[in-house]
Amino acid sequence: MEVKAVEREKEVVRKALDILKERLSAEEYARFLAAITPKVGDSVKELREFRDSETEEEFLERMRKKGAKIV
Repeated sequence: MEVKAVEREKEVVRKALDILKERLSAEEYARFLAAITPKVGDSVKELREFRDSETEEEFLERMRKKGAKIV
């Protein structure tokens, strides 16, 4: 595929994800991304690395900024 075509494809995907991000809740958006993401690699290791990359409070604050209602 030619470079211009690849860049155009990336732009279309970015636009679609922006629209979905606006229209879906944080949970729905996360579920959508999980559904379309290839399932390769060690997901347990990746989740642990993600979990360990920020504190619980940092995570909760990030979710609050995205509009999540945290009880």
